[in-house]
Amino acid sequence: MTARAPARRIRPASPAAWAAVLGALAALSTVALVPLSIQTGQAFNGVVALVIGIPAAAVGLVVARRQPRNPLGWLLLAIGLCLILATDGSDYALTAYRLGHHLPLGLLALGLNQLWGPAIELFGLVILLFPDGRLPSRFWRWALKAYCTIFGFEIVALVVATVQAVAGPTIHVDATGGLSATDHPVGWYAPAQGIGGLALLAFMASFIGRQGLSWRRSSGERRQQLKWLASGAAFTVICAVLSLAVPSVATGLLRLAGGLAWFGFAALPVSIGVGILKYRLYEIDRIISRTLAYAIVTGLLVGVYAGLVLLATHVLSFKTPVAVAASTLAAAALFAPVRRRVQRIVDRRFNRARYDAERTVAAFAARLQGAVDLATVRDDLTGVVHAALEPAHVSVWIAGRGG
Repeated sequence: MTARAPARRIRPASPAAWAAVLGALAALSTVALVPLSIQTGQAFNGVVALVIGIPAAAVGLVVARRQPRNPLGWLLLAIGLCLILATDGSDYALTAYRLGHHLPLGLLALGLNQLWGPAIELFGLVILLFPDGRLPSRFWRWALKAYCTIFGFEIVALVVATVQAVAGPTIHVDATGGLSATDHPVGWYAPAQGIGGLALLAFMASFIGRQGLSWRRSSGERRQQLKWLASGAAFTVICAVLSLAVPSVATGLLRLAGGLAWFGFAALPVSIGVGILKYRLYEIDRIISRTLAYAIVTGLLVGVYAGLVLLATHVLSFKTPVAVAASTLAAAALFAPVRRRVQRIVDRRFNRARYDAERTVAAFAARLQGAVDLATVRDDLTGVVHAALEPAHVSVWIAGRGG
């Protein structure tokens, strides 16, 4: 009798291999998205998916490979992959059900289209678990379980509504390739989606508040990481408000601003990736303050522009081209003074060093106007340089006059 050879154990794939597989799937989905979005006339939706999905998938891939035990990398990779696959599904479903092409796997495409909403909701978990995926407090571990429970309820309700919609005699697909029963819910699914969505939004707000409290208590590297998260989240929230508010206003420039606002969603995964990987960028305080200042100024001017257009067209009965031109000139005239005012306010809170340095220099300039003694000016200048820049050594060279 011959002895049996020992059975070989099948080793599970390593985290790096799984990350590579998911990254390759995201790349293939991206390649398929480009011709599909062009063929169906949904190029803008395709660009939006790529602008948000590619940074999320790329950052997730890097984090998952470098820190496989950090769940944020896998979450970001899943978000990017789901956003791109969902857009692929909507374009394919639009081709199969509305453009007259008889294609197989139409039901699978409609199922993939439902991934868009859950992918966006996963950002809440990313914010809560930033930067290392650990929750030392029992309260926030409970909050995580509650969020996942509501998220699971939303997924089950979405699956049931989708099955009911595709099981009927007629499948209704809207102009963007989405399933009408889930994109425009009616019946039992409408309150289920609304209540679940509001609950998740409330939890997201509390997660942002948690990170704000952590920033106040932290120092050093942790504080720098939270600054990255704050800058990306603030810019994304402002862009989200602009993109959701614009469709109700039918003006060309405002619609363009709303379209461009979608590109700001990429700021969140990029800033999260930088914070997780602990890369330091020179003068981060200045970058954050400038980002916040320009985002606030943009929001204010867009609001002023929209208000002036509505006032001129609906109240004063001006023609639309005249109203748009006048509103554009008014917004352009307000840009410089509003930007200076907002920049001072933001610097006072987020870039205190620059704010204090500017105040010191301004006070020195005011004293210089009435100074006549050269020695006093020299001593005052040396003191200002030490206070503003803190150099190791200061020398003042005064050129003498020729005879």
